[in-house]
Amino acid sequence: MSDLTATDHAMMAQALRLAARGAFTTKPNPMVGCVVARGDEVVGEGWHQRQGGPHAEVFALQAAGERAKGATAYVTLEPCAHTGRTGPCADALVAAGVSRVVAAMRDPFPQVDGAGFARLRDAGIDVAVGLMEAQARALNAGFLSRVGRGRPWVRVKLACSLDGRTAMGNGDSKWITGDAARADVMRWRARAGAILTGAGTVLADDPSLTVRLGDDTPFVPPLRVVLDPGLATIARGKVREGDAPTLYLHAPDIKPPRELAAERAAVPVRAGVFDLDAVMALLAQRGVNELHVETGATLAGALLKSGLVDELLLYVAPVVMGEKARPLFDGLGFTEMAQRLHMQVVETLRIGDDLRLMLRPAAAAG
Repeated sequence: MSDLTATDHAMMAQALRLAARGAFTTKPNPMVGCVVARGDEVVGEGWHQRQGGPHAEVFALQAAGERAKGATAYVTLEPCAHTGRTGPCADALVAAGVSRVVAAMRDPFPQVDGAGFARLRDAGIDVAVGLMEAQARALNAGFLSRVGRGRPWVRVKLACSLDGRTAMGNGDSKWITGDAARADVMRWRARAGAILTGAGTVLADDPSLTVRLGDDTPFVPPLRVVLDPGLATIARGKVREGDAPTLYLHAPDIKPPRELAAERAAVPVRAGVFDLDAVMALLAQRGVNELHVETGATLAGALLKSGLVDELLLYVAPVVMGEKARPLFDGLGFTEMAQRLHMQVVETLRIGDDLRLMLRPAAAAG
């Protein structure tokens, strides 16, 4: 890696920017960008735009044409070496005659996992791996979580007052934050593979959990998932409306009504609560990379207590709601300072009149 140049860094940075364009549409595939360059001249670029469509390398090589011969290809993820819905990108790079490939990281997907690099090297192509790997891993944290840990990357979205309250004592929570913050949430929803909530939230707030971007930006509607042990919400709610699919997860001993048209699945219940690890494994099997959670204090607390929260997306409004209002989390049961959970602030951003904090559990923040 020591022989990489400033040009190499600049090209990889562009490839990462290209990859990020697929945030709303590539799921469950990873986001990938590719730049083909001759020295400091870009001759082709592309990104993976949609599952089942051409990969980033294909778009970049098509744009480069004959100028790809002898060029360097910069890719944010190891080129695939297997035939899925598309042909192997490693073979396409070999056929195009590139002389060098610089990749940000290895692809842990079992059908790739080093095989793409091996194919390139066998063809005499110079391969360098690891340039801007941290950025590439951050971009595809969800994909890496699903493949490596067998569960989605879990992001819990919460909105609160300055005194950490999410709703008044009677449940009224509309609206704590302003229009700009609520619009920002829509973009986080759009990149998720699924949006998770609990039956209590459906009954109390009747959310639609759909994506409303307000422009023509393309996106794949995320799966709406309702944790409903007794299927108390199946006959009601906006969560059943619109084009987005809905999945109800219920207790194994519940017999659903025959007329239920919605998709459902049974999940183990232990000590009266869902086995959240089993929930995550089921969603990973369905190809969910990023799980966006919008729920009440009980489920949010259970996820945090179980160590399943990877990120907290917290919107703080400049208002005070008082001690009778509802808290961010329930069920943690801490009684001593030594029990407190440490969070690391990853990012702060002013959005309208509100403040957006991105936090991660300190042990996993690195």
